[in-house]
Amino acid sequence: MITKAIIPVAGWGTRRLPITKIIEKSMLPVGNRPLVDYSVQELIKAGVKDIYMVISNVEPCQVREFYKDNLALNQYLKDRGKSDRLKLAKTLPDDVTIHYTVQDPAGKYGTAVPIAMVVEEYSLNEPVLVFMGDDFIWNPGGQSASEALLKSIESPEDSAILGVEIDPSKVEKYGVLSAKDGKLVGVVEKPTPKEAPSNLINVSKYIMAPELLQKIVKYVKDNDFGPLDQEYMVTDPIDDYIKNGGTMRVAATKGEYLDGGSVEGWLHANNVVCGN
Repeated sequence: MITKAIIPVAGWGTRRLPITKIIEKSMLPVGNRPLVDYSVQELIKAGVKDIYMVISNVEPCQVREFYKDNLALNQYLKDRGKSDRLKLAKTLPDDVTIHYTVQDPAGKYGTAVPIAMVVEEYSLNEPVLVFMGDDFIWNPGGQSASEALLKSIESPEDSAILGVEIDPSKVEKYGVLSAKDGKLVGVVEKPTPKEAPSNLINVSKYIMAPELLQKIVKYVKDNDFGPLDQEYMVTDPIDDYIKNGGTMRVAATKGEYLDGGSVEGWLHANNVVCGN
């Protein structure tokens, strides 16, 4: 059973300026909850007990504040006869711990960096779930992203990647998964519908085995990309992992991918969640 998960939520969220000047991107509301909480609650339901959040070095950290108990609020609710709302104010179960790693936005940049930071800081040597903090899969009443990933692996040495089914005519906007016998062969970036190997898009939700985690650490350590060079993309060590015999299984879901990274995506996410 996998009981640990990494969620990167650092960064300025520059695509969402000016609102991200005062609200962290992962804290933008979808319905009555912040974006990141959809992934957090899903992971908790899947059995995760330790969540490693990678946050920015900006104070106060809104993510950290959201998952803390607000003692003044709790007392207010009790004093005003609103104790029934205490369960809404408690955003984290007592048996779940969030560990925070601080990432300097001026440092190395890209999806591989926060994962490498957590692996090194906590000496992780077991499979972990990795979810980004500004999107989620909406599939009420159906299989969650976590469940699909966990069901796909056959051993602790396996990694897994989630693929979301979309209309084949829309694949040009995404990285598309190429698979054979249920295993990832590679990710084809923004192919035309004719060139696309499937209609499963990469939504950056993974199970990462220890071998892959170490490849990510090595990739970040061994490369020195400048701020105007390429990003430290996690797909690079994943590609190396596969080419060197690592198994990354493909877990497919028919749930809807909701992304808060753009205004249009965030509005759509609110319409979908509030309409159900």
